[in-house]
Amino acid sequence: QVQLVESGGGLVQPGGSLRLSCAASGFTWDYYYIGWFRQAPGKAREGVSCISSSDGSTDYVDFVKGRFTISRDNAKNMVYLQMNSLKLEDTAVYYCAAGLRGGLLPYEYDYWGQGTQVTVSS
Repeated sequence: QVQLVESGGGLVQPGGSLRLSCAASGFTWDYYYIGWFRQAPGKAREGVSCISSSDGSTDYVDFVKGRFTISRDNAKNMVYLQMNSLKLEDTAVYYCAAGLRGGLLPYEYDYWGQGTQVTVSS
């Protein structure tokens, strides 16, 4: 049974940092990309970053480049999203997802976690 469980969300002030974690199980880790997505109220789900579990290659959407860093721990089947210099507009539910194709589009992913809320507010 595939499971993706996010954690690490919370309330943070603008300019602050959070680290999200995604614990994955139930699938062959080496074949999958893990992506981070987010969805703000009233908006479509959008890609944030992704990482290949085989070679560690990464991709980021432009509006998080230089602020967010994705990383993985293959021994633990964990993926992290370090988020620095957070802005009000980063407020959203953040999801991790697993897929064979990679990329930053939701349809490219087959399995999804339940999400973790990130709220940036002063």
